[in-house]
Amino acid sequence: MNLVIVESPTKARTISKFLGKNYKIIASQGHLIDLPRSKIGIDIENDFTPSYITIRGKGKILKELKEIAKKADRIFLAADPDREGEAICRHIGQALKINLEEPCRVEFNEITKKAVKEAFENPRLIDCNRVDAQQARRILDRLVGYQISPLLWRKIRSGLSAGRVQSVAVRLICDREVEIRNFNPEEYWTLDAHLEDQNSKGRFKAALDRYKLNKIELKNSSQAGEIVNAVKNEKFIVDTIIRSQRKRSPLPPFTTSSLQQDASSKLGFTSRKTMSIAQQLYEGINIGSGETVGLLTYIRTDSVNVSTQAQEEARVLISDKYGASYIPEKPPFYKSRKGAQEAHEAIRPTSVQRESALIKQYLSRDQNRLYKLIWDRFIASQMNPAVFDQVRVNIKAGDYTFKATGSTLRFPGFLILYKSEEPEKETVLPEMTEGQDLTLLELLPDQHFTQPPSRYNEASLIKTLEEKGIGRPSTYSPIIETIQSRGYVVKENKAFMPTELGFVVVELMISYFPEVIDVDFTVKLEQQLDEIEEGKQEWRKVIKDFYNGYFKERLAVAEQKIEKVEVAPELSDEVCPNCGKQLIYKHGRFGRFLACPAYPECRFTKKIIKDTGVTCPRDGGLIVERRSKKGRIFYGCNNYPECDFSLWNKPLRTKCPQCGSLMTEKRKGGKSIAQCTNKDCGDEKPLIDETATAES
Repeated sequence: MNLVIVESPTKARTISKFLGKNYKIIASQGHLIDLPRSKIGIDIENDFTPSYITIRGKGKILKELKEIAKKADRIFLAADPDREGEAICRHIGQALKINLEEPCRVEFNEITKKAVKEAFENPRLIDCNRVDAQQARRILDRLVGYQISPLLWRKIRSGLSAGRVQSVAVRLICDREVEIRNFNPEEYWTLDAHLEDQNSKGRFKAALDRYKLNKIELKNSSQAGEIVNAVKNEKFIVDTIIRSQRKRSPLPPFTTSSLQQDASSKLGFTSRKTMSIAQQLYEGINIGSGETVGLLTYIRTDSVNVSTQAQEEARVLISDKYGASYIPEKPPFYKSRKGAQEAHEAIRPTSVQRESALIKQYLSRDQNRLYKLIWDRFIASQMNPAVFDQVRVNIKAGDYTFKATGSTLRFPGFLILYKSEEPEKETVLPEMTEGQDLTLLELLPDQHFTQPPSRYNEASLIKTLEEKGIGRPSTYSPIIETIQSRGYVVKENKAFMPTELGFVVVELMISYFPEVIDVDFTVKLEQQLDEIEEGKQEWRKVIKDFYNGYFKERLAVAEQKIEKVEVAPELSDEVCPNCGKQLIYKHGRFGRFLACPAYPECRFTKKIIKDTGVTCPRDGGLIVERRSKKGRIFYGCNNYPECDFSLWNKPLRTKCPQCGSLMTEKRKGGKSIAQCTNKDCGDEKPLIDETATAES
């Protein structure tokens, strides 16, 4: 009998279908052995030796594994193919006293019969460099978190934390907020000429571009008015026409971070929800006839590599489904970012033949939506670019030049399947010839102001962390969860805003631990962890350089100099009905709420009700924002429980123009649309006018 140890019960059930009766598959349910939670668990004086223990509650599983291992002819360790999985395998191997000098590590990138069979035919040794990289990260995080966090408890308040990567994430959000607050908008103007082609009577607009040969910028209305007066009586003549073609290439298949970003922007998923659903699809789904199979390749990856076999399968499908013109001459190659683990593949379907429409009945709604997003992105990545015909027309009006551009889609390529968040609009110009006169219909000067940078949302924060090389893709979801649960940031309209507490903690960290919260320093440390995995660095040296080089000294200074910090509570405009004190804002599991400052003498709390300004169609009450028991936002009548009217999608103030029913905001194809709630009507249209009306 062969014993196989994996991480999850779902994965165990899926693999058991492939291996047969001679294999017994047991799930460890994650780590069995780890650093203790109650103390730092690092012997700093003894060369930073970690003290591993059996995790509380996991003793029974470990005991069961030891009993079965005694009877097994051979033991295979088949945790996930990453640093964390490698560490799990070594810890279990040592606990079971397996001979780790013999190949016992089985690694597969997808849970399909072929991939699993091949992996068991080619076991390998445990990768000690990969384990050391994981161990170094854990020790660094312990040294920072378990020594700075108690400082925050004593000097600010209990329950705070100062994780090595999470602190940098909070700093990014705080720095962005400072930028927004300090932003001074600058006025500028544009000038458009509305023109008509005298031959075809086709109308179009051209934007002011140059004065003589110099680029022109309008700073105020006076400058705009001067140019209007200068050109309004001039002849508008076509000077040059430049025609060209432009190709737009598809995006590479998903990595962990790009999947989280797209699922956030297109599906409205949090990073936690995305990874939870992706894990289900990776570990295995029963898709009928008793067949349980992993639908995705491994979901924690920063590589965009794709196997030759997967590319060939995609090319066959593209040819059959869309035609030969959509297949590039050679399979496309995408370059992974620096430091990516090239041994992994990108996230893709394990079989392109399993289209989402064919297996939809076996998946939940959210599983199907995420699977379709991944399937579409992968197939699109193997298709030809989209081709646009472009024309640029330069139009003379005295010494001034106006510019008109047109763009039409000649060949859709990958866009037939996968559109970006902001698809390009086609602009068709009338046919013109150089030297012809145009009729000026109107000159329209328009005032604008420069805009501050946008606050981070989940997608943009993950993108920034990845671009800067901070953390690993698998850490982004827990980081985002932690900085919210600690009360450092709040999410308002899907964007992160730092709290006063967040600013206080960041300021303290900058003053006493500048390296820990420095973006460039954190990136350098991440690179050193990668070098440990590559065998270029020794893990103890990296830890010593960090701790003895500056952290130990910073810690001693902070212990002596940090004074007690009082974070003033954020007052609301509401009064406690029990004791009359002014309610304050607090942070809980599901976001902000109101509470009495006299706690524990007065325990009054109140949910923050966000009024949508929309009337309930059932009883005339107000529709307000609510949260389900699992924290999901929905919208319901404020007269609940007398009225149980509710919606998942945000209601809009405008009524359906077709039937007069309530309209809601919905995401579809990466866009926001207004959709009628009347199923018999189902009217839809782009959400432009509706949004403006709802905010007016």
